[in-house]
Amino acid sequence: MHKKQFIILFTFIAGILACNKDVIDAVITFTSPKHFPTPVYNFSNNQITKAKFELGRKLFYDPILSADNTISCGSCHIQTSAFTHHGHTVSHGIKDRLGTRNSPPIMNMAWNTSFMWDGGIVDLDLLPIAPITNHVEMDENMPNVLEKLRKSNIYPGLFKKAFGTETITGNDFLKALSQFMLMCVSANSKYDSVQQNLASFTTEEKTGYTIFTQKCGTCHKEPLFTDFSFRNNGLAPSLVNDLGRYPITNQPSDQYRFKVPSLRNLSFTAPFMHDGRFFTIDAVLDHYSNGMVVLPNLDPSFQQGNQLGIPLTTQEKTALKAFLKTLDDRSFLLNSMLSEQ
Repeated sequence: MHKKQFIILFTFIAGILACNKDVIDAVITFTSPKHFPTPVYNFSNNQITKAKFELGRKLFYDPILSADNTISCGSCHIQTSAFTHHGHTVSHGIKDRLGTRNSPPIMNMAWNTSFMWDGGIVDLDLLPIAPITNHVEMDENMPNVLEKLRKSNIYPGLFKKAFGTETITGNDFLKALSQFMLMCVSANSKYDSVQQNLASFTTEEKTGYTIFTQKCGTCHKEPLFTDFSFRNNGLAPSLVNDLGRYPITNQPSDQYRFKVPSLRNLSFTAPFMHDGRFFTIDAVLDHYSNGMVVLPNLDPSFQQGNQLGIPLTTQEKTALKAFLKTLDDRSFLLNSMLSEQ
């Protein structure tokens, strides 16, 4: 191929790619999957726009939000791990300080009615304040964060592009971060394809699905695979004696109750439970079948007559794991729109 022909071909291909990128950029919007329920987030107060989303993404991955500019939201919420802190029992924050809980995923946030393992936050727009101000996470305060953003060379311009003014307010800062988190939608697994009649389960997956609906589906309600409730699932109290939701409500019945997590993307989010005590799905299933301890407010669903926990045979566990694999959404983990730019 002659040099001139190569240049023309390269320019043509580059033009196509540029056009495709423009099309992708132009349609950044929130779309609820057809088989999902109606989102609970109030989009009328924070409608998704390209500029606001991109600002939120920039902020999410910027360590400027921490006291010593070393820890970003993305440090403990890693995209390829469904925005969890994969491999860490509990998260490591500023100066390698250890927390007491495992980082929950940032995934399908528009449907969440509360946040954190204890449900202590009920508004997504307020969620970032907790890690920013937590001593072992980012150890910063909101006035300092906003001042650093105002003094930066890039953020005043980005806020003007997004909100029409270079004045950086806490309200706009938090809404921009919400825009990024709202777009972290995982709804493209094999399970989702089956629900849309685009694929079929294998025999083993179908068996696992039947077992799941019979023995797990009450708490892990489809299609989000959580009912957003708080339950005591018979975990022996840890050394730090985390009381779960109790400090939020001050109700003794909430001791050791934690939010029911989604089961989506389990292949990428180990370790499991609020304190990351289990490193494998097998360990989780073993806990539910024969590892629970009796606590004063153990969830009634785990106490059927003289049976403690959920009876599962070896064959049932194998089939159940096959079904849980169908909840993996690799396109979500690799979505370049959600990656650090």
